[in-house]
Amino acid sequence: MAGMTLPALPEESFRRVLCVVAHPDDMEYGTSAAVARWTARGIDVGYLLLTRGEAGMPNPPEETARLRVAEQRAACEVVGVEHLTILEHPDGVLVYGLDLRRDICREIRRFKPDVVFGSSFAVETPYGFDQADHRAAGLATLDAIRDAGNRWVFPEQIDDEGLEPHSARWYLVPGMTAATHGVDVTGEPLRRGVASLEAHTAYLAALPDHPAPADFIPQFAAMSGEAMGVEHAVLFRAHDLQAPPEL
Repeated sequence: MAGMTLPALPEESFRRVLCVVAHPDDMEYGTSAAVARWTARGIDVGYLLLTRGEAGMPNPPEETARLRVAEQRAACEVVGVEHLTILEHPDGVLVYGLDLRRDICREIRRFKPDVVFGSSFAVETPYGFDQADHRAAGLATLDAIRDAGNRWVFPEQIDDEGLEPHSARWYLVPGMTAATHGVDVTGEPLRRGVASLEAHTAYLAALPDHPAPADFIPQFAAMSGEAMGVEHAVLFRAHDLQAPPEL
């Protein structure tokens, strides 16, 4: 890929995008700028949060959960996300397994996205070892995409809950390494992306030495922009799940 410019995601074909993450604020460390662009183009974006983030601050867990859920709603408003589902799996000790797959599968069947964004399930990232909840969420999301299309997996959702099997076309993960595509977020989308992280006021205030969102989000977006030949970008590794097999 040396010297090549990354292509844009084929977002003109996107209708609905479901973003699955472990915690309030996980979407806001860059990806929400792409979401702001998508919603401005009329794409329906939904968030599924697997926990309420109650272990992320020194406050008592119930108080933290209330704060972080409220801040997530504010962050969604900034980038035009109206569909927010927050589950109550325990923060910090998220377990990869059937319960998690079942809950993500249910939301995929409910929301019927053609694109699913999930977190990485790699142990190591360019920024160090990833947090355990992120890995569990990422792997469960990958499996739930396949589960959702099979009417014999979690059949009670179909027989008792009135849902239908659903097969998403695209699976996206953050393009921290080996990105395949990018989204140009120059201008208004980046501004909204920064503001969406700023909406997590109490959470950021509780983190010692956390840099201001306006100081580092544009910096990372500028580095990503170089790969696309634009001022600011968000990079993804995109998998077309319905592409014909390469011979």
